[in-house]
Amino acid sequence: MPQVPINYLAVVAAAVVAMVVGSVWYGPLFGKLWMKLSGMTGEKMKSAKGKGMGKSYGLMFVGSLVMAYVLAHSLEFASAYLDSYGASAGVMSGFWSWLGFVAPVTMGSVLWEGKSWKLWFLNNGYNLLSLVMMGVVLALWV
Repeated sequence: MPQVPINYLAVVAAAVVAMVVGSVWYGPLFGKLWMKLSGMTGEKMKSAKGKGMGKSYGLMFVGSLVMAYVLAHSLEFASAYLDSYGASAGVMSGFWSWLGFVAPVTMGSVLWEGKSWKLWFLNNGYNLLSLVMMGVVLALWV
């Protein structure tokens, strides 16, 4: 079986990019809207911060690393299959990964958990942007 060339430094960088995108998305851009749509109150946020959010951020970073690692593999296969390289290959890999895996799975929160479509679009806007940005980082960091 041939080895898939993965740039591990690019994987770490892509995971960091996902975390930065998330902090901006759920902070200054849409933080208040996310709190409203998710039912998060100032008291709940204060309580969560009081318990320490380091573990949550650490686990989120591990999740981002896994996603970037898998996306790097997807990008390698997509580049070979589509004969596409560079930023456009990264955008396509991120988009198709989101459309094929993330969007359908997260629809369950609306369909079965009673969450609003507005919250779904807000969260999936982040998921889409994050995957596309990770794809671009991975594709450009040859």
